[in-house]
Amino acid sequence: MTADMNLVAVIERFSTEEKARTYLESLRWPNGPACPRCGGSDPYRLTARPESKCPGRPGLLKCRACKRQFTVTVGTIFEDSHIKLSTWLIAMHLMCASKKGISAHQLHRMLGLTYRSAWFMAHRIRWAMGEEPIASKLTGIVEADETYVGGGTEETGRRFRNGSPKVPVFTLVERGGRARSFIPRRVTGANVEAILGRHVSPDSEIFTDEASWYQHVGRSFARGHQTVNHSKGEYARGMVNTNTVEGFFSLLKRGLYGTFHHVSVGHLHRYLAEFDFRYNLRSVTDGERTTAAIKATEGKRLQLRASR
Repeated sequence: MTADMNLVAVIERFSTEEKARTYLESLRWPNGPACPRCGGSDPYRLTARPESKCPGRPGLLKCRACKRQFTVTVGTIFEDSHIKLSTWLIAMHLMCASKKGISAHQLHRMLGLTYRSAWFMAHRIRWAMGEEPIASKLTGIVEADETYVGGGTEETGRRFRNGSPKVPVFTLVERGGRARSFIPRRVTGANVEAILGRHVSPDSEIFTDEASWYQHVGRSFARGHQTVNHSKGEYARGMVNTNTVEGFFSLLKRGLYGTFHHVSVGHLHRYLAEFDFRYNLRSVTDGERTTAAIKATEGKRLQLRASR
């Protein structure tokens, strides 16, 4: 997908299933088709005989090594979906290009899908947007902060504020770089230090506010830990501030409250993955962001029973 690809161009490019399948094959197999099961690199395409009454599945290949049949959607979030591949790719562009997200109801109306199909499709795409567990640690100056979003119940043990249920969201933002968001059971010193230890390089410098749970985090980082005291009206001291992570929270909340309106605790982590993904690729075009999302679909499948 070209860098300046807009929605009109995307719809024209994926106007047929053949065009969508060819594009996905070019991204997934830049060096030619490979079997997703055994890795065989010499499959051949299956075509129906001229006298056959069954046209066969478009794009069907067969591995010479394991003799299994497959298409480019096998082993991706598109596998076993009855939704057209072209519709999937257009939906991915809409989600990647919408700064505050796009709701399943909007996808349902725009793409002519049932609400259930649009909802599950959007969650599959968010699943693909999630970062791999082995991703490299954040480095340099890393801002850390927490916020609370609605969606808990008293039974979940989530923190309450002003009498309404709130779920904690803890986010790390690499100054000028990536963001990673988490949903801790509670925001405590032990939980915060554990997250920082797993996701931030020891040679980094940590910027936070004056909250008590950040009191000892500087012990684990070579460049130490600096704070700003919000309770005394201090929001920046030179380059020491948490403005970047607070800007991320502002965008996240505008999306959760303005676009989605209500997000359950059970699915919140996937919405966070979506906002992290767009934030981490904020410096590229919508077309490049969509291409990155499509490339991330391989090896990720979300079953309906697992999404509940």
